[in-house]
Amino acid sequence: MSLSPVVINFAYIIAAILFIFGLKMLGSPATARRGNVLSSLGMLIAIVVTLFSQQILSFEYIIIFAVIGAVIGALAARLVAMTSMPEMVALFNGSGGAASLLVGWAALYDQFLPGMGDPSAFVLVTIALSILIGGVTASGSLIAYGKLAEVMTSSAIVFSGQRIVNSLILLGIIGSTVMFVMDPQIGSTWFWILLGLALVLGVMAVIPIGGADMPVVISLLNSYSGLAACAAGFAIGNNILIVAGSLVGAAGLILTNIMCKAMNRSLANVLFSGFGAVKTASAVEGEVKPIVVDDAYLILEAASSVVFVPGYGMAVAQAQHVVRELGELLEKNGAEVSYAIHPVAGRMPGHMNVLLAEANVPYDQLVEMDDINPRLPMTDVAIVIGANDVVNPAAREDENSPIYGMPIINVDQARTVFVLKRSMASGFSGVDNPLFFGENTRMLFGDAKQSISGLVAEFKG
Repeated sequence: MSLSPVVINFAYIIAAILFIFGLKMLGSPATARRGNVLSSLGMLIAIVVTLFSQQILSFEYIIIFAVIGAVIGALAARLVAMTSMPEMVALFNGSGGAASLLVGWAALYDQFLPGMGDPSAFVLVTIALSILIGGVTASGSLIAYGKLAEVMTSSAIVFSGQRIVNSLILLGIIGSTVMFVMDPQIGSTWFWILLGLALVLGVMAVIPIGGADMPVVISLLNSYSGLAACAAGFAIGNNILIVAGSLVGAAGLILTNIMCKAMNRSLANVLFSGFGAVKTASAVEGEVKPIVVDDAYLILEAASSVVFVPGYGMAVAQAQHVVRELGELLEKNGAEVSYAIHPVAGRMPGHMNVLLAEANVPYDQLVEMDDINPRLPMTDVAIVIGANDVVNPAAREDENSPIYGMPIINVDQARTVFVLKRSMASGFSGVDNPLFFGENTRMLFGDAKQSISGLVAEFKG
C-alpha cells in the first residue's frame, strides 16, 4: 500500500499542528496532560503515514519492536518513581540522540544505492550533523544520568588543560567532517573518527557540570536531541521530522535560557566554568535550633499565612500528597496557603510542578519565585521541604560561594522558617546553608513525610 504525496503532506500538516498545540499546552500545568495527548497523537499520525509512504519490506519486525517499545514505555511510566524522573528524562534525551545518529548513519547507506548518483554536499553535511549532534546527545545524556542517579560523582569533574583538550576535539571534528564530505565512503576512516569524537565530546561537555546546574544540562540535552532529529530529517528528506526536531530544539533552547536566567548565569558560564570547582564558600557557624512536631503544630495553628517551599527532598520522601493534605487543613484553619516554585528546584525543569500536580495541588496556589519573594516578609511561616540551594542566603551574601548571584526564594525573610531535613547535610551542589542557623529558623529533623503526617495528625486530633 502506498499513499499519494497529497495525502502524505496533508497528514504531516495535521501532525505538525498537533505538535504545536500540544507544545503550547505543555506550558501550563492545567493543560499539560491534554498537550501530551495531542503531541502523542500527532506523532502516531506521522509514524503511520511515513510507514505507509515507504516500501517497507517487512511490517512484522516493526510491529514486534513497536509492541516491545510500548510495553517498556508503559512500565516506565507506571513503575519509575517520581524521584527518578530526572534520570529517566536524561535517558529519553539520550535515546532521541542515538536514534537520530542511527537515522543519519542509515541515510549514508541510502546515498550509495544504485541509481542515486553522487551524494550532494548538503545531504552529506546534514548526515554529519545528525551523527555529531546525536552522538554528543547520546553520550552526554548517559553522563547526566550517571550524575543524577549518583552512580558517579555529581560534582564537577575538571582537570588541568581540559579546555585545550576540548578545543582539540572540536578541531578534530571539524577536520574529519570536512574530509568526510570531500570523500564520502561507507566505512570511511573519517566517518569513524567523526563518530568517535562526537561521543567523546558528549562526555567531555557534561563531566565539568554538576550541582545546581543539572536542570540546565537536562534542558540543553533535550534541545540537542531535537536539533539532531532536525538534521536527520534533512538527511532523509522527511518534512515532519524537520518540523518536530525544530520544535523540540527551539523549546529546549528557550527553556535552557529560562534556567540560566533563574540562576543569573550565562549558558557559557554553565558549560565552561565547572560549577563549584574553583570557589569555596565561607565557613558557616552558628547554633541549630531544632523543633518537634508538637511545637511546630502550635506555631502553624496560629499562622494566618503559610508558604511551602518544595525541593528534591520532598520527592525523595514522596511527601507531596501529605503536603497537600496539610495545606488543605491550614486553609480550613483560616490560613492563606501558597507553594513557592523556584525554576531550578529539583533536578530537572518543572520537577516540583510535576510533583505537586500529581498530588492535585490547585494550580493557582503555585507561585513563581519573583512573585512570592515580595510576600515573604509578611508571611508567618515558610516551610522548606528538602530544598537547599534555592533558599540559600549565601547566594545573596557570600561572594566566595559557588552559587553567589543566583536568585533564590528569600524564605529567611519570613517571620518563622521550618526546615524539614533528615540531617544537616548540604544539598546537591555541596554548598552549606546559613539559613539553617538563622534566628528565625527551626529545624524539624526526620523523614519529611513522617514529620508532615505528624502535623496532619495534630490538626485532625
